[in-house]
Amino acid sequence: SNSDPAMADRYARRRMALIDTLRARGLTDKRVLDAVASVPRHEFVDQALHVRAYRDEALPIGLKQTISQPSTVAAQTILVDVQPGERILEIGTGSGFQAAVLAELGADVYSIERHEPLHTRTADLLERLGYTMHLRWGDGTLGWPEAAPFDAILVTAGGTSVPRALMEQLKIGGRLIIPVGEQGGVQTMLRIVRTGPTTFDETEAGAFRFVPLIGDGLND
Repeated sequence: SNSDPAMADRYARRRMALIDTLRARGLTDKRVLDAVASVPRHEFVDQALHVRAYRDEALPIGLKQTISQPSTVAAQTILVDVQPGERILEIGTGSGFQAAVLAELGADVYSIERHEPLHTRTADLLERLGYTMHLRWGDGTLGWPEAAPFDAILVTAGGTSVPRALMEQLKIGGRLIIPVGEQGGVQTMLRIVRTGPTTFDETEAGAFRFVPLIGDGLND
């Protein structure tokens, strides 16, 4: 069981080894590493995968979805630049691991998942682990208009384009982090900052691979 001290110690050691790996990959933001270190990643995957939970690899979580590799989660989180109390929207709750990392950084987390069984399972898990956040089942490409505007929006699936709705739901000065590219290929991570009512500043931040972003908000 998870209450076995030797087991807890084993996971603690593995977690610290993972943090060393992330640091070696150039992910050195201390606040983000501390947040990643404080989330029990093994809780977010099937029992059979617990032994692999602290390797820097993506793992299957069912429904053709994955829990992103920790270095990707850390890289995206660093780009978000979370400040405590900020309202942050995540598109693609998935396993809930990224949402938990955002919560550890003090964010007021809103997260949308399009697979209802995954949404339900993850909502139960996050509650059991003591995280308080706003979770919804639906089409993330349309955002969460009633809760807008957001300080930041983080998309955890690769889109073929940037959904207009997400750009419009940013505060002035708000950041949108989204991987964009052709389906089945590699995506480029974009960091889009809203600089005014109709103006946006876009920078590229490396190549990644994500499961596809799907939804009605991609067609415009």
